[in-house]
This record gives sequence, structure tokens and C-alpha cells, in this order.
Amino acid sequence: MELFGETLPTATALFRILALLMAFGFEFVNGFHDTANAVATVIYTHSLKPWIAVVWSGLWNLIGVLTSSGAVAFSVVALLPVELVLNVGSGAGFSMVFALLISAIVWNLGTWYLGLPVSSSHTLIGSIMGVGLANSLLSGHVFGEGVNWAKATEVFSSLIVSPIVGFVCSAILLLLLKFLIRRPELFQPPDSKKAPPWWIRGVLVLTCTGVSFAHGSNDGQKGMGLIMLILIGIIPAVYAVNLDADPKAFADLELTARKTMAMLDLAGNGKNMEDQAAADELSAFLKTTGTFNDNIFPALAAKGREIVNRLNGKTNFADVPKSERPALRSAMYLVSESLNKLNKLGKLNDPDQKALLTDFRSKLKAMTQFIPIWVKVAVACSLGFGTMIGWKRIVVTVGEKIGKTHLTYAQGASAELVAMGTIMAADSFGLPVSTTHVLSSGIAGTMAANGSGLQAETLRNILLAWILTLPACVLLGAATFSGALYIVFNVLHTG
Repeated sequence: MELFGETLPTATALFRILALLMAFGFEFVNGFHDTANAVATVIYTHSLKPWIAVVWSGLWNLIGVLTSSGAVAFSVVALLPVELVLNVGSGAGFSMVFALLISAIVWNLGTWYLGLPVSSSHTLIGSIMGVGLANSLLSGHVFGEGVNWAKATEVFSSLIVSPIVGFVCSAILLLLLKFLIRRPELFQPPDSKKAPPWWIRGVLVLTCTGVSFAHGSNDGQKGMGLIMLILIGIIPAVYAVNLDADPKAFADLELTARKTMAMLDLAGNGKNMEDQAAADELSAFLKTTGTFNDNIFPALAAKGREIVNRLNGKTNFADVPKSERPALRSAMYLVSESLNKLNKLGKLNDPDQKALLTDFRSKLKAMTQFIPIWVKVAVACSLGFGTMIGWKRIVVTVGEKIGKTHLTYAQGASAELVAMGTIMAADSFGLPVSTTHVLSSGIAGTMAANGSGLQAETLRNILLAWILTLPACVLLGAATFSGALYIVFNVLHTG
């Protein structure tokens, strides 16, 4: 079968098309959960009609996705087992992708059906951990070796802290508004028979816009990283490296690679290492159980030499033969991530050495961590369509079932302002956070501060769903990976 200009066996091509469709399906379901939170306040305060609100939110999600840096997307990818990232086009690599997407979609759809606002980020990361654990068992490695625990801890810290920030800051903001703004209508439940005053409507539409934009710039990226992995697996000749890179940036990369190789040769005392041995050494180093040893600098020098040799005499990545691009990407990925780990371990003590290696890593990242515009547009459209079709269940929970009274204008504005600020702050650090967690806890915080009372049953169900999401998705991810590995290998083998 002809696919993206390459001839593939029919079964292989169908698997890869299915993986790509499922990645967009994950973003579609993400729209049910997370984007729906952004429109809850404007709908329940009668600031916008539901259909206008979801279309408006979808538009600003699109803008948020298009202007996103991609840092969050690749933070999620960094959680994946290194050998599966390097070999995403293999049967095991596609089994990983299927397992992640199936388990995340199943959990998201189940909690959406029950009207429980859970985190798509939490769901996806739990699935990634399940895949990593299953991979370490099935491949005979040390149990847990396939999970990037340091990165997982960093991500989970942001997921745990963000709802606390949402609750506390929203409550404080509401109390501050009560003290500063003496307009009773701002703190009363909306009249269902008429729209709010224009200035209140303007504030709420503005906060809805901000949350939608922030959601697109953060949550919209989570599927992008997986989509890029799938594209690299399908057509590495096109997506392994950034073919649109500026020729000057390409030349700077080659020059920096030569300087770096010379420095690494000195650091490794001139010890030579074969390409495959160097790749194995760095792959082992990047695993959670990997530790620094005397072979790391020689291995980096060997992979740096490979990068230089593949770039030598070229003016851009299009000049690199198609057959060499996957290997070039692997070398660049191993060097970039290993330099990052060395920096975190404090092994780059010399200021000049650290400056050069940090500069080299930033140039490598720019050439491998890129997201084409069409991917961003497709993800944004998937989020928007999901919101338009499945918004109501989550919106009803957020608007009616968290507090004992109807959401007031000030409560909606406070929760959304805090959610917008929290998400944008996390986005600047490349950390994935949950729009759902931040906004839902923000609504609860405003209800508590207002003395409106909280519906214990709803909060209990939401908290239970939050607590169960991680272990449930770890189990789903592990089980699905094992099953997908069996199916993919058997179908591809016979196909």
C-alpha cells in the first residue's frame, strides 16, 4: 500500500493510519473533558448561549495550540521508555502508542459518561507509566526501569499542586473582589430570564477566552508529542528531523557539533567507541537505573562524530539521504537527552564546557523537537469538535453539582482567572497541568469562600475519580500494551 509516498505492507500501513486516527481521537475526547470546563461559567451565568460559547472556545483553543511552543508535548514524550522512543516505527513502538491511546480514551470516555471532570493529563501520564512498567517486565529489564521517575515526579508535582492553587487562590480572589467591588449583582446568582450587565458579560467572556487559549497552549500539546512519534514511525524520511530548518541554523549546528566533539574527545581521554556500543551505552544511561560512568563521554563523542559525519558537506537536512535520517535523529536524541541528564547530575562543572554543551543541546532540540502547522491545526480542530459535541455532561457537573447554590458571576470569573494564570505559568515551564483539576477545584474554592456550601457526594465522586485515575490507567496501559504487543507482532508478521 502507498502511504505518504512510501510503499508499505498493507497490515503495516493500516496499523499506522489507525494509530494516527486514534491520536486525534484522544484529542477529540480531551475536548469532552477539559475544554468543556472553559465554557461552564459563561453558559451557567447566561453570558453566552451554549453554541456560541463552544464555538468561541474552540477558536481560542486553536489560537492557543498554534502559538504553543511544543515544550509540554515533548515533556510528555520524555516520560516514555527510551528504547521505544528510539524505535517507534517497530512493532513494540506502535504497541506502545496503541496502548497509551486506547487506555487513555477508555478512561476518559468512562468518566465523561458519568459526568466526572477528570484530567486527561493524569490519564495519559498514568497510561505511559503502565506501558513503561510492562515494557520493563516483558523485555527482561529491571522492573520499573522503563519509567522516567524523575520526570514523572516533576509532572505529578505540577498535577498535585495545581488544584490546591486553584482552590486557595480562587477563594482568596473572590473574597478580595467582595472587599474591593461593592456591586451586589456581581455576587448574586444570575437571573435565568435575562442576560447579565454588559460589563459582567465582558469580564466572563474574557476569562473564558483566556482559559480556552491557555488550555490550547498546554493541554493541546499532549497529543502532539504522540502524533509526532507516530509520524516519525510512519515516514521517518520526512519527520525524523526538521526539513524546514533554516540553512544558517543547520550550518551553526554542524559547527557546534564539531566543537563539541573535540571537547568530548578530551573529556573521554580520546577513548574510541563504535556507534552501536555508544548507542547502547547512552540508552542504558538514560534509563532510570542508568548511572554515570567513564564510558559516557566517549559514547557522546562517538555519537557526536556520527552527527558530524552525517551532516558533513550538506547545506540542509534535505541533503541527508532519506535512509540516514532515522539514524541521524536517534544520534541527536541520545546526545541531547544525555547532555540534559549530565547537567542535572552536576557532571558539567567547567563553565566553558557547560556553555558549549548546553548550546549544542539547544540546537539539537530545535532540529528534532518540532511540530508542523498542520498537526497543530488538526489537534485544535479535534479539541474544538470534541467540545462542541460532548460539552454538556462536564459543564452540568461544574455549573450545578459542585456547590449547593447556582454559580455567581464573581465565582465564575475568579475560578477562570486563577485557572488561566496557573495554566499559563505551567506552560512557561513546559509542565503539563490539568485544566479540569484547576477549574473544578477553583469553583469549589469560591463556593467555600462564599459560604454557599459544597455538595459532598459530587466532591467525593470527583476526588475518588482523581485518586483512581492513576492506578487505573497504569493497569490499563500495562494490560493494553501486552495485548497490543501480541496482536501487532502477529498481524505484522503474517501481513
